[in-house]
Amino acid sequence: MISDKHDLMKSLGDANASINASNKKGFWKKLFAFIGPAYLVSVGYMDPGNWATDIAGGSEFGYSLIWVLLMSNMMAILLQSLSARLGLVRKMDLAQASRATYPRFVNFCLYILAEIAIAATDLAEVLGMAIGLQLLFDLPLLWGVSLTVADTFLFLILQTYGMRKMEAFIISLVAIIGGAFLIEMIFAQPDMGELAQGFIPSIPNHNALYIAIGIIGATVMPHNLYLHSSLVQTRKINPSPKGIWSAIRFNIIDSTVALNLAFFVNAAILVLAAATFHRNGMFDVAEIQDAHKLLSPMLGSKWAAILFAVALIAAGQSSTITGTLAGQIVMEGYLHLRIQPWLRRLLTRLIAIVPAFLVIYIYGEKETGKMLIFSQVVLSLQLGFAVIPLIHFVSDKKKMGEFVIKLWVKIAAWIIAAIVVVLNAKLVIDELKTWMTESGSNAYILWLTVVPLALAITALLLYITLKPLIASKNAPKTRTPHGAYLPIDFHKEREYKRIAIAVDFSAIDNKAINSALSQGGHKAEYSLIHIVESAGAFVMGSDIHDLESTQDALYLNKYVEQMAEKGYKVKPQLGFGNPKRTIPKLVKNFDADLLVMGSHGHGWFMDILFGTTVSGVRHKLKIPLFIVKEEELEKT
Repeated sequence: MISDKHDLMKSLGDANASINASNKKGFWKKLFAFIGPAYLVSVGYMDPGNWATDIAGGSEFGYSLIWVLLMSNMMAILLQSLSARLGLVRKMDLAQASRATYPRFVNFCLYILAEIAIAATDLAEVLGMAIGLQLLFDLPLLWGVSLTVADTFLFLILQTYGMRKMEAFIISLVAIIGGAFLIEMIFAQPDMGELAQGFIPSIPNHNALYIAIGIIGATVMPHNLYLHSSLVQTRKINPSPKGIWSAIRFNIIDSTVALNLAFFVNAAILVLAAATFHRNGMFDVAEIQDAHKLLSPMLGSKWAAILFAVALIAAGQSSTITGTLAGQIVMEGYLHLRIQPWLRRLLTRLIAIVPAFLVIYIYGEKETGKMLIFSQVVLSLQLGFAVIPLIHFVSDKKKMGEFVIKLWVKIAAWIIAAIVVVLNAKLVIDELKTWMTESGSNAYILWLTVVPLALAITALLLYITLKPLIASKNAPKTRTPHGAYLPIDFHKEREYKRIAIAVDFSAIDNKAINSALSQGGHKAEYSLIHIVESAGAFVMGSDIHDLESTQDALYLNKYVEQMAEKGYKVKPQLGFGNPKRTIPKLVKNFDADLLVMGSHGHGWFMDILFGTTVSGVRHKLKIPLFIVKEEELEKT
């Protein structure tokens, strides 16, 4: 059942099992321990992309598409509960489980599709944040788009406080959004009779289908399935069957409450658009900016517009954080590539900013509404590639054991997958027909480009649907970036004969030198290395003779004299410029078989400012490295 977990690195690294939920007594204490993951997931169901589809649907079709929201919410609750079950039982997130099941090429394709979904999500968040800033502070949209790069640092700050604090921050933003729309509903006073009729399924026309698919894509978001399967693993649970069943039950409660709150927010936006715009004959209000401008005069309160803008910013910011986590999970799960969170955040944000910036610059701010709706349709098109593998994984009796889903759940899940795939297929076919007609004599270009791509994606969808149903004799082997388990080959402890010691004339030098001497004793030869990092040293190298280089040479020789007096064989090496490049060169020149360095243990902000020398040096050497910290030793 959980045998495959040892082949994979833990999802979300240090956050995995960081919150102890196994020692809580009583229903409410246990529930409180499990509350959090579903709220992080739920913010993706109320991001700015949802706003665009809900406003467009409400203004053009009134209350008639509210049933799509309800259906999407029911689909989301079931799928997110399956995602949570996968993470709790198999201790794998959806990306890791996919990697363990499909061949490398298929996994690479699924990874690309998942990244497209995350980029589409982030595009909606970039536009939502920029629009919110414009509405509140009258900031040009292009400036707002550019400023969204700064929220990278907010994510980094929250990460330093741990998962529980991050969850509290997200729940606070969700409360702001919910509270704002509760007040908006009081202002709008919707027609309850027409509202009730909106729960009767109907699709008025093709445009309604396009918006309905956008609503599904905005509600049941593919990246949330990856996210939830990982976030539930932040709870340390009792590994017994009883403990796992308890965790599944509390996560279902968490998901139901959080996603119903998201349904309330989405329904409130659609109802607000229907009661305010559709009722007054304004059927084409698709832009968030237009909705904001019209709210105050039509509802008779300036607070309606202000609350709308504040809620929009809260929605964009909260979704940004969860989108970053999803990107990290997808990259680590599919590629086993773990990069710095700030770099991951920055790359994701830049991918979203570039198209947003270009469209606004070339076509103007009026195109943002269409861009938001298009981003949600893209999400819907990706949904089948996350939903179908998920259903297969939680239906696998060998892997899930007694926690395999029941037959009625499996049937319901496959019905959801079928609805998503059929609606998307209809949309793609209709859109292709429209493009063919509009292209006229140039339709052959579509036959040579878009049609083969659509067929290839269809083949991929069929493959992941049928592959788990066919027994494979050659199941792909999983591995981590660090290799696989091998039996320990015990041998005589190595004696280090040539030891390099990096010093920087700080308090840590004492520990670094003594640690090195304890490894080699009087038999080894030592090289004391120091790098002059002044501005002149970077430009002139060894030709520099400024105050800093002169003093550094003096101090280095004093260390050498002290060690020589104690009978140690030692020579100094003074380098110039970048320590990450120069230290490895001097270590190789000395032909060292061990390097000892001091680490000051500063935090993320100092790392950004000053860099991380230890990490840079480590990747350029093939010898062991001792890292001497303030309180402990670490060997890599």
